Amino acid sequence: MSTTMPLLDLRKVSKRFTSSQDVIERFAAKLGLAAPAQTVHAVDQVSFQIAAGEVIGLVGESGCGKSTLGRVIAGLYSATEGEVLFEGKALQHAPGIRPKIQMIFQDPFASLNPRKRVGEAIVEAPIAHGLIPVSQAKDQAAHLLEQVGLDASYVRRFPHQFSGGQRARIGIARALAVEPTLLVCDEAVAALDVSIQAQVLNLFMDLRERLALTYLFISHDLGVVRHIADRVVVMYLGRVVEIGQTTELHDYPNHPYTQALLAEVPRLDRRNIAYTPIKGEIPSPLAPPTGCHFHPRCPYAKPVCAEQAPALRELSAGHWSACHLNG
Repeated sequence: MSTTMPLLDLRKVSKRFTSSQDVIERFAAKLGLAAPAQTVHAVDQVSFQIAAGEVIGLVGESGCGKSTLGRVIAGLYSATEGEVLFEGKALQHAPGIRPKIQMIFQDPFASLNPRKRVGEAIVEAPIAHGLIPVSQAKDQAAHLLEQVGLDASYVRRFPHQFSGGQRARIGIARALAVEPTLLVCDEAVAALDVSIQAQVLNLFMDLRERLALTYLFISHDLGVVRHIADRVVVMYLGRVVEIGQTTELHDYPNHPYTQALLAEVPRLDRRNIAYTPIKGEIPSPLAPPTGCHFHPRCPYAKPVCAEQAPALRELSAGHWSACHLNG
């Protein structure tokens, strides 16, 4: 999709989770006396690229695999199949580059040790990686807090002494402590009030400019993604169904799933409209549908949709969609 080497390159990445069974359970399953091990198809053959300095929005319903994909990119999970390349190097073969990819979680309180002062939590990783000596830990923690808009004196406080918005900023400071290049933000503002969301989003954009950061911004809120992202990747049940520039994708969505998602987003120029959810429920990743995963809920489904998975096709420059209706 780009002639220059991307910062991040996902090549047919899949992630499956298989339930573990002991010896007796496996023997019983072979005899037909117990259910075989179940496999969750969380991410299925995902390919896309992120350029340096770009903000990519990754959207989809709950259970579509976007958070799992974020954890694969951050190195918290290993891909079952495919490759994750960062600066042209495979993550599994270059563990030294992992600090360059950091993750910011949805619940900043749950991701912070309640018994540890925030200053200690922020500098724990850079000390472990040998980026700073212990003697500089307090000053570095204070600097990072100031960088995210908090007072340097807060280094001695515990997580429970902060508001949700302040804890979100602490999570960002902790991620910045190892001088990353790519931040994977997993619903990073979803738990915040709308006014606080705007402040944190503005902080993200300010840090992008000051520190030359790249973001993968995972969210179910298309309104938030439209505000922050350069491009949007839409996922459904583990697969990418559409990729495009943010404005074009919002104005001219191609895939029926993307169209349905955008139809649910409230807009000031559309009043007195009854919003209806997408028909049906997202299928179980334990037994995804054959062909196009969206066909059981798609109002335009044809017989081929149940038989063959559509490939991503470029409709126009930078706009890709996986739908048989484009054939």
